[in-house]
Amino acid sequence: METPKYSVNTQQVSTIISWIKSKEIAIPEIQRPFVWDAAKVRDLIDSLYQEYPVGYLIIWRNPNIKLKDGKISEGKKILIDGQQRVIALQAALLGAETINRDYRKIRIKISFNLLTEKFDVSDATTLKDPQKIPDISQVFQDSFKIHKFVEEYCEKNLIVDKDLIFDRIVNLMKIQSKAIGVIELSSELDIETVTEIFIRINSQGVVLSQADFAMSKIASTEKLDGDKLRKCIDYFCHLSVDPSFYISIKENDIQFAQTDYFQKMSWLKNEIDDLFDPTYTDVLRVAFASEFGRGRLADLVSLLSGRNFETKTFEERIQIESFEKLSEGVKNFINESNFKNLLIILKSAGFISPDLIGSYSSVDFAYILYLTLKRQPYSKPAIEHFVRRWFVLSYLTGRYSSSPESTFDEDIKNITSKPFEDYLSLIEQGELSDAFWDVSLPEKLITSSINSPYFNVFLASLIKTQVPGFLAKDVLIADLISIKGDIHHIFPKSYLKKNGLSKTKYNQVANYVYMQSETNVRIGKKAPKDYLAAVIEQFGKDMQEKICNINSREELFKNFNDNCIPKDLVNMTIEQYDEFLERRRILMSQKIREYYFSL
Repeated sequence: METPKYSVNTQQVSTIISWIKSKEIAIPEIQRPFVWDAAKVRDLIDSLYQEYPVGYLIIWRNPNIKLKDGKISEGKKILIDGQQRVIALQAALLGAETINRDYRKIRIKISFNLLTEKFDVSDATTLKDPQKIPDISQVFQDSFKIHKFVEEYCEKNLIVDKDLIFDRIVNLMKIQSKAIGVIELSSELDIETVTEIFIRINSQGVVLSQADFAMSKIASTEKLDGDKLRKCIDYFCHLSVDPSFYISIKENDIQFAQTDYFQKMSWLKNEIDDLFDPTYTDVLRVAFASEFGRGRLADLVSLLSGRNFETKTFEERIQIESFEKLSEGVKNFINESNFKNLLIILKSAGFISPDLIGSYSSVDFAYILYLTLKRQPYSKPAIEHFVRRWFVLSYLTGRYSSSPESTFDEDIKNITSKPFEDYLSLIEQGELSDAFWDVSLPEKLITSSINSPYFNVFLASLIKTQVPGFLAKDVLIADLISIKGDIHHIFPKSYLKKNGLSKTKYNQVANYVYMQSETNVRIGKKAPKDYLAAVIEQFGKDMQEKICNINSREELFKNFNDNCIPKDLVNMTIEQYDEFLERRRILMSQKIREYYFSL
């Protein structure tokens, strides 16, 4: 008989809290810090008091694991949906501290007016109101004496009926016996099925990734320091965005601050480079693929559960080994030398700004490749050359854009089983044929998106070769991008609009250049033929307001050539616009090709 995929039951609030206390159920903090505001905590308590439905908790049981001595260890339950509600219950009923969005410990106190039966978030005025219990958690303490409380309350509120107050306190305490729905998923389900069930059940449309489930497994395995490993991943990602958070960790999480993980990430406290600010998905992808030689995070979840893929059983030995390898992979990821070397490689390829990098998938595999090749007999220059070229190839061809994990899996297995130069050559032959450079790439440049990977690689090629901006001699495109310079139009936008062209037609990447804003203003709304005639007329003249500082036809045509612009732009008007776009796309493609093979 087939094992049911899940069971649906109701459990009392007190039972769920007891599971948390006994660690029978693990809160993996899939959503990480507690993101509910205090008002939502109040509303949850009020709903329980009023016996309104508060939704389901979704629990996934870890598989049972075979221990070294042959005994079976029963798997814990992992809370994969309902974290915020459970933490809210702990905060309101048990007085537990929570971690807020800034990773700081806070106390949320809910008050209760025994006369109006109204819940509120406690504030400075609450303590002065004799009708309110300032913090309902006191009612749920083992030391709470209901008769003593009623006597003291009635002394403060002289006209109050003792029996009424007693009944209200009892009703408040009954929150512990209120029911919450619990959906428990079978330990035999694979991640894909769990994900599908979660999506169908979850009313808020939240989609969990396989990285979320991996983080769940990590955090729930405290016996192997999974809780510290998870914190390491979370804290590193937070620190990479906000270096000042270092002090907060040091002051608020003293235990973690004493770990080796914290020491290895401490360099981030002074780091301001934002070229690559990884998420926990990026950290897991890189750590897993580089250490395990696999690309699918579903496999990581299985290995962290101790799965033996051959016998289809779960073993403690495999679980321990998997946690050790993952920990090593994470340490390699957060290592200052490794991380900074990756950034240097990306920048040396012309990718100096996060705006030039769309998805991090290609960056992730570039890091995987770097860490993998470091263990192989390649020199540092060779590794840098390979990583640069692979990053640009994968980004330019969209190698990891549709199904990154399966492609990661294929690529990591190939680069660990054969010389990398052979695999690179094989992929280049298949992906970067003459037809790609001469036909496909010019067609892909028919786009208006400044976030197009093809346009970004083109810009990187200009940065790499230190090309100055359009109609400039000394100001490099790299400088304009670094200071958030604007993209302008070779055929001015206003000129094209005046001639009836649509937005998608005048906003073509083949019509884009980086140019100083002052130059763009001086060009105005003229056709290229007209504004370039004015530029030429000013050659050699000492003028206060020259259009640009180019002073000869030789300099002008060199600037055109550097920016992949046809020389006869000097004669072009609206009639030649389509021809101009077509010719420039070909020149851009040729530039990208030369750039790629120079890496």
